[in-house]
Order: sequence, then C-alpha cells, then structure tokens
Amino acid sequence: MPRVVLCRASRDYRLWVVFDDGLEGSVFLGDLLEISAFSAWRDVEVFCRASPDASQAAVVWESGIRLDGEILHQDLAARRRGGFKVAGLAPAFE
Repeated sequence: MPRVVLCRASRDYRLWVVFDDGLEGSVFLGDLLEISAFSAWRDVEVFCRASPDASQAAVVWESGIRLDGEILHQDLAARRRGGFKVAGLAPAFE
C-alpha cells in the first residue's frame, strides 16, 4: 500500500501529495466543501493544516478529517494514464 510521505494544502483547496513510490501530484478538494463531513474546511486555514500520517497511510487534519492515501494514489495514477477511476476527486491541472 502506498504511503503519503509529504503533503501541502493550499488556499485554493488543492492538496499536493508525494507517495513513497515516487508518485506525486495535486488534487482539487474544493468540491467536497458541500459535504457535511468536510465542513471544517470552509475555514481555509483549517484546510491548509493538512499533514501526512504514515501510521494510517493517509492525509489528516486536526479537525478529524482523514483522506485515505490509497484513494489519492489511485486518483493520481489514473491521471497519469489519462483517465479517472475514483469518483469524487479531480486532479488539479498545473
């Protein structure tokens, strides 16, 4: 299972992640703001405090939000192949 080793969240609701297998990229997570489980992110400062959690292979926030690293990895890998397999996440185009 790929593990997130580095991440950085930006004020435009993009999350840049680096995995232990070398895959890296960014995804736009702003579309999740309308889902109640992600309402803490409406405060952009909360969103920007993302951090990798190697023990859970995830990206976590102090507010308790957790994104599974495997889903993020699948999304970024699909982007490299030219398609998306994971519904709900969209890559951030650079």
